[in-house]
Amino acid sequence: MVLAITAAVFIAIVLLTVAAIYPYLSRRSVVQGRLDKFEVQEVSKVELVSETPKWYDQLGQLGRSLKLSPKEQGKYTKLLVAAGYKRESLFVFFGCKILLAVLLPGAFVVLYVMAKGLELNRMMLLVTIMLVIVGYLAPSYWLMRQYNERKLKIFHTLPDILDLLTVCVDAGLSMDAALIKTTEVPQFAKDPLAMEIKVASMETRAGKPRIESLKDMAERTMVDDVKSFVTMLAQTERFGTSLSQALTVHADTLRTKRRQLAEEAAAKTTIKMIFPLILFVFPALLVVILGPAYVQISKTLFK
Repeated sequence: MVLAITAAVFIAIVLLTVAAIYPYLSRRSVVQGRLDKFEVQEVSKVELVSETPKWYDQLGQLGRSLKLSPKEQGKYTKLLVAAGYKRESLFVFFGCKILLAVLLPGAFVVLYVMAKGLELNRMMLLVTIMLVIVGYLAPSYWLMRQYNERKLKIFHTLPDILDLLTVCVDAGLSMDAALIKTTEVPQFAKDPLAMEIKVASMETRAGKPRIESLKDMAERTMVDDVKSFVTMLAQTERFGTSLSQALTVHADTLRTKRRQLAEEAAAKTTIKMIFPLILFVFPALLVVILGPAYVQISKTLFK
């Protein structure tokens, strides 16, 4: 008993020490990561597009066998593009759904049912059907998660990019030159919004109107704040108002919205803490508080 108490106290002290030191260590790593982003990186050489592997094409052929309505295909295509993938990967995505819907129940039947010599009863059949459903829906869940993560990154990056656009416009650059200059900053080298702006700039260079390119970018990202940014640019260009002032006001509005969302999430934590307190903390406190009293009462009553 003494050894158990000693070990518990030692583990508690170690955990408290790690919890106290971790913020300083993590802060240093975050600062170092931000400094690394400002280092000048080597420009990658232009290479030819490599051929897709055979399994990729075979998975696409498998996905073509899944007959869905054009509306469903359009929905998945928009989600794939918003998640950062090409339109051509639609049938590969369908192939993954079919493949997982076959592999998961097949692995369960072969590795569990047949390996243990069990009979395929109703329970096993129900588990197999559930694995088919899980295998079919798992790629959709993964796609939605990728889309939400990319959407969140774009939402947090947009005010910083607007500030850089404001600085470039105040320095005398045109809007096209400011967009190109913003995407060349090392801080946004692999940022999804900077990559989308780069694609829009390339479309503008190819002869497409800038507003149309930006509207297509907003449709690809499926982010409401990007759509409002493009609408603001279109109205500024149409009515001839100050572009620098419009960018500054829009960036301040987005920062205010981001702060309000953070305050809302912080206000929800009090309600979310109720269930862990009721399920985990309060029972432990009752055991600690009432446990010694119960022992004393039992000793008194059963003497």
